[in-house]
Amino acid sequence: MDYRYTVAQGPALSQINADALLVILCSDHATTGDPAVDALAQEALASRDWDLKAGKVLYLHRPVGVKAPRLVLSAAADSSAKAFKAAVVKALAAIKERDVAHLAVIAGAGLTLDAAHAQALVLAVADVGYVYRHTKPSAPKASGLHKVTLVGTTDQAAGAKAGLSQGQAVAHGVTLARELGNRPANYCTPTFLAHEAKRLGKEFKHLKVDVLERAALEKLGMGSFLSVTNGSAEPPKFIILRYEGGAKSQAPIVLVGKGITFDSGGISIKPGAGMDEMKFDMGGAASVLGTFRAVAELKPKVNLIGLIPTCENMPSGTATKPGDVVTSMSGQTIEVLNTDAEGRLILCDALTYAERFKPAAVVDIATLTGACVVALGHVHSGLFSTDDELAQALLAAGQQAQDTAWRLPVDDEYGESLKSNFADLGNVGGREGGAITAAVFLSKFTKSYRWAHLDIAGSAWKSGGAKGGTGRPVGLLTQFVLTQAEAGNAAIQARPSETSKRAKLAAKVAKPAARVPRKTA
Repeated sequence: MDYRYTVAQGPALSQINADALLVILCSDHATTGDPAVDALAQEALASRDWDLKAGKVLYLHRPVGVKAPRLVLSAAADSSAKAFKAAVVKALAAIKERDVAHLAVIAGAGLTLDAAHAQALVLAVADVGYVYRHTKPSAPKASGLHKVTLVGTTDQAAGAKAGLSQGQAVAHGVTLARELGNRPANYCTPTFLAHEAKRLGKEFKHLKVDVLERAALEKLGMGSFLSVTNGSAEPPKFIILRYEGGAKSQAPIVLVGKGITFDSGGISIKPGAGMDEMKFDMGGAASVLGTFRAVAELKPKVNLIGLIPTCENMPSGTATKPGDVVTSMSGQTIEVLNTDAEGRLILCDALTYAERFKPAAVVDIATLTGACVVALGHVHSGLFSTDDELAQALLAAGQQAQDTAWRLPVDDEYGESLKSNFADLGNVGGREGGAITAAVFLSKFTKSYRWAHLDIAGSAWKSGGAKGGTGRPVGLLTQFVLTQAEAGNAAIQARPSETSKRAKLAAKVAKPAARVPRKTA
């Protein structure tokens, strides 16, 4: 898609040469400064063919006095970027099936175009235009829209152009994450995710990608991670991405994405209804890859590490059983009380591995618990952190990116239910506060650095008629990384701490193979 900014005011607006002219008007203002466009808007309002209420759209064909053959009027609830985006989405539906190759977008009086509005426009166009077709030859043909021009004033140009560039990079990342999530599990395997990461490394030469195989994971002592993959014929992968845009002395931000490419629940098998949606259980991994795609395009001055433990969780004669005890890379033992609580088992070893980078902060992203969906629905991602500064930075990034999160507690008292008679801790607590106890479990492996956890079980995909990946929280994560890069020395700093002795020992000493039996048949 070609996104451009052009300067035009007053009567020049109606003379813009495009296949369609989209005018966004705020409910308190119904003017653009162009007599022809304003007359059409006032006539529609007077005849009650249109209303200045949020979501109301009017399509006019061959409008009098307007050069473009199509004019769309769309009402925004207010002047915010969020309302602007919603108005654009509604309007795009009116021209989606029409032969529009070039769309020009105008913001009426009361709507000040800035970077946020420009980025919102790009994300709206990308969202509406996305169609999954990899395994569906009968999918609708791709939209003919290939050029979008945002129209405004000279003084708005710098901010709007920056917003268009950032929006396009984020849109690319979101689309990648959606596409990965939507692919069926027999296509999107751990091996496929590894190939996708390597493909990004080839496309962007400043990205470095490594993939660790089972033998390396055994040598590292990742017994918790490997216990999840015991029942599957698909080999596990541990993907490591590096973007080095900052000074060598700068502590990196580390993103850890849960990559369960299919979650049957293992021996603690899930109900059959809705199990097909467990192909989306790699939403955290997809969001990390999507974020790296966006960051690689924008090239901020920051150091970024991505860690993706990926495997399947399947039942078989070699699968981990409820009651089994496994040894994590940190040296802590875990009683696997429920094999369907597997995400935390692969994440905990990745979080221990993250210590070696002496990070400024670590954020893990996971479709972790149904309890988070019960708590927050499908609007906000769940945010958990013991670090107020880090939590606030992530919340602010979510607000700015229109990819919001809501903070929940991680008080130590919630960890009481994780106590085990046979291991250092169990992998589940009681039913109550399930999203919180999952976060507390992860916190046991993050003591040496600043850490936050995003539970995206309610935001990574949609069910029902609109079933499909959303690409969240690529927007939030990208904005967080960019904000840290812009802050420079004022950015969140690494916590002075030594790597734990147990983690150092685990990194050097291979655990006995008997602790992590491999699938043999």
